[in-house]
Amino acid sequence: MKDLGRRGLLTTAASALFAPRTGRAQDNSLIITTYGGSWETFWREQIVPRFVARTGASVSLDVGFGRTFSSALRAAGPGGTDYSVLMMNDIFVEPLCTGGNFEKLDMDLLPHACNLYDVAYAEHGMALTAMISPIGIGYRTDLVKTPPSCWRDLWTNPEFRGRIGLYNVQNSVGKAFVCLAGRLFGKGPEDMDGAFSALVRLGPVLQTDFNMSTMMGTGEIVVAPFDFGEIARLRRQGLPVDCVMPQEGMLMWDQTFTICAQARSRTLAYRYLDFIFEPEIQLMLAETFFVSPVSRAVKIPPSLAKDVPVTGDHMASIISTDWHWANENAATLDARWSHVFG
Repeated sequence: MKDLGRRGLLTTAASALFAPRTGRAQDNSLIITTYGGSWETFWREQIVPRFVARTGASVSLDVGFGRTFSSALRAAGPGGTDYSVLMMNDIFVEPLCTGGNFEKLDMDLLPHACNLYDVAYAEHGMALTAMISPIGIGYRTDLVKTPPSCWRDLWTNPEFRGRIGLYNVQNSVGKAFVCLAGRLFGKGPEDMDGAFSALVRLGPVLQTDFNMSTMMGTGEIVVAPFDFGEIARLRRQGLPVDCVMPQEGMLMWDQTFTICAQARSRTLAYRYLDFIFEPEIQLMLAETFFVSPVSRAVKIPPSLAKDVPVTGDHMASIISTDWHWANENAATLDARWSHVFG
């Protein structure tokens, strides 16, 4: 997710975002989004060509971040964007839902959605999560004598003291971890007093906004909330690491899709979203990014099972976060986090 100056396939959609809408695009023209780096490469080389071959559509790919896409939508206003389908994290989707930026999804136009796990449904029917990166407890197998089995071990295992990594509260996993601490040690996920009292008891931690792998690789930390896919990449590079599914449940990063209100090429937008949920595409995403498929119709092959272990019944163990509450209390969460961790 880097370099907003790089733009994908056929045309750049960013300039259209703020331009006056002078008419509806033809039904076979679609503007979609993705992130940079390996995401852009995959969308350019795999997703878009397959969809174009299927539909004959003219597809434009815009590359950026959820934060920039959501800011652009606010500036354009409901019905004012030329985007048809957006891919963002749910934390960015949620504030836009009440502003009329997205339509409530017509599930009759998404036949493959009948196979989705419950965790894929988001924002009261206005969004669907197409890829999940489950967050378990990652650890260095060569530096930890007693592997973790639950989140509470971060507090109780003395060999973790001072060697714990955390995503900070600017990252959605940081916010989700506060809610998790409220569940474990307070009255519930919104109990900030209980959560932050528990976080104080963790002792010193090493924080990151995004990249946990560097600290794990150097041994600065030996345990942390970790994306199973990133653990798979580190393990394939030869680092002695593993990741466990905590007894209390897993957190997650999500890639959530919406269809914009008054979307151009609405019918084609639904065809694209349903295409993303096809078992073949879901498996391709798992093979490329080590994400957990959200479709029950996907069977992970044995060769991929160690890298993508969270499937089937394990999907019910993923804890969803109330992003409305988290966004409404973002300033308080930031202040209290800074007071505890600096």
